[in-house]
Amino acid sequence: MTVSRNQTAIVTGGARRIGAAFVRALAADGWHVLIHCNTSRADADALAAEVGNAAVVAADLADSMAAAAIIAAAATLPPLGLLVNSASRFVLDDIDDFSVAAFDTHMAINLRAPALLTRAFAAAVPTDDAPALVVNMLDAKLEALNPDYFTYTLSKIGLDGLTELTARAYAPRLRCAAIAPAVTLVSGPQSRDNFDAVHGMNPLRRGVAVEEIVAALRFIIATPTFNAQTITLDGGQRLLGLPRDVAFMVDK
Repeated sequence: MTVSRNQTAIVTGGARRIGAAFVRALAADGWHVLIHCNTSRADADALAAEVGNAAVVAADLADSMAAAAIIAAAATLPPLGLLVNSASRFVLDDIDDFSVAAFDTHMAINLRAPALLTRAFAAAVPTDDAPALVVNMLDAKLEALNPDYFTYTLSKIGLDGLTELTARAYAPRLRCAAIAPAVTLVSGPQSRDNFDAVHGMNPLRRGVAVEEIVAALRFIIATPTFNAQTITLDGGQRLLGLPRDVAFMVDK
């Protein structure tokens, strides 16, 4: 049974894919949800209509003013209680060919925007309630680094550091944690055949499911002492010590 929490959760990149799964789960759990999108406004509006207790804000996270716009959009909603930094830029490059523009855009969207959002969120949450929560989406490859997706990976390394720094800075009124899944959905230039071949490339021989990531978010929400920590979902893939991104480990 859905129980109203009279709190608002912000989900960046909430219109599609894993972000949309977060929105559906949080709405089902009684949260009011502010769905952030950039170019997927039609998907966001449809999702808001589907779940009912939701609103939409469109903003380009590469814009330094996006965080303020997102927090302002929550002003008429119930008090803020949760921020999920789910939006992410994921473009293939390596250390020998990355461009300054690609570097800056990855950092702006994947690192600077979560930093600005967390700061604005911390300033906006009520101070007389239970601690609010920020959850950042990382990547399981941080447990076994490889140089593929170079600037993307650097941005996620930074986001990992941001998780700990903000947990230190904002306790006890704010918890900050993270979820780091291995490949879960077809991403970037990956083909469906390639995804099917590598999805279960780990000791358990089973791939990460979106439902497991949603379960991890629900666990973090429900566990008040989970703070400055990351849930890694990779089936033990890090034990394989793969030299490249999993997408390049098969000829498909």
